[in-house]
Amino acid sequence: MSTLEIKDLHASVTTDAGAKEILRGVDLTVRAGETHAIMGPNGSGKSTLAYAIAGHPKYQITSGEVLLDGENVLEMTVDERARAGLFLAMQYPVEVPGVSMANFLRSAATAVRGEAPKLRTWVKEVKGAMEDLEIDQAFAERSVNEGFSGGEKKRHEVLQLSLLKPKIAILDETDSGLDVDALRVVSDGVNRYKAAGDVGVLLITHYTRILKHIEPDFVHVFAGGRVVESGGAELADELETNGYVKFTGAGAAAS
Repeated sequence: MSTLEIKDLHASVTTDAGAKEILRGVDLTVRAGETHAIMGPNGSGKSTLAYAIAGHPKYQITSGEVLLDGENVLEMTVDERARAGLFLAMQYPVEVPGVSMANFLRSAATAVRGEAPKLRTWVKEVKGAMEDLEIDQAFAERSVNEGFSGGEKKRHEVLQLSLLKPKIAILDETDSGLDVDALRVVSDGVNRYKAAGDVGVLLITHYTRILKHIEPDFVHVFAGGRVVESGGAELADELETNGYVKFTGAGAAAS
């Protein structure tokens, strides 16, 4: 039963004007078996939280802790975090020209598992995962994300999730740019991953539509670089109706 603990996390980003603090004391615990949704307005720091945990060099951790099963994630390199069981599905997956999806996926699995998967079983595993996500088998020979549509890129992220089987999955706006059918397929993929083992999901989103497919156990409102409100799925419905004004600007000051 894995646990991701984020304790009083502060992080900044370097701008032309100097360091700018984005995260201002984030406290959050995600346990295996739980789905946590983080919702909040643009610029509130949601994606910064995801990338800071994953180890993106753009973001500087200034204080706080991130622990995975008691181990300090912040002392690990990016690849060590992945091997420890952290996974980030990016909002804007990058293209990797010249590297086929097939080679990329097998290399990633080898790095995470500590040994190369046996080819015969691996081919069967990849084929089944691609069929589940309605990905054409021909995509295995295409360069990673090159020329992919937004929906195809997101399906590829969830394909990695299903094959690498991390302890904790951080999904950064996985629903952005998806049509209704792609949203269903991607959500089903996330649900299959969660049903297959004791794993935790941290889902970052603006909208409740994905939460109709991936049911959250907890919903957190992110504003001003930290969690300002937490509740159950009903909190997402409240945000859908009333927006974030209660937690930002004049609304926050009045409260």
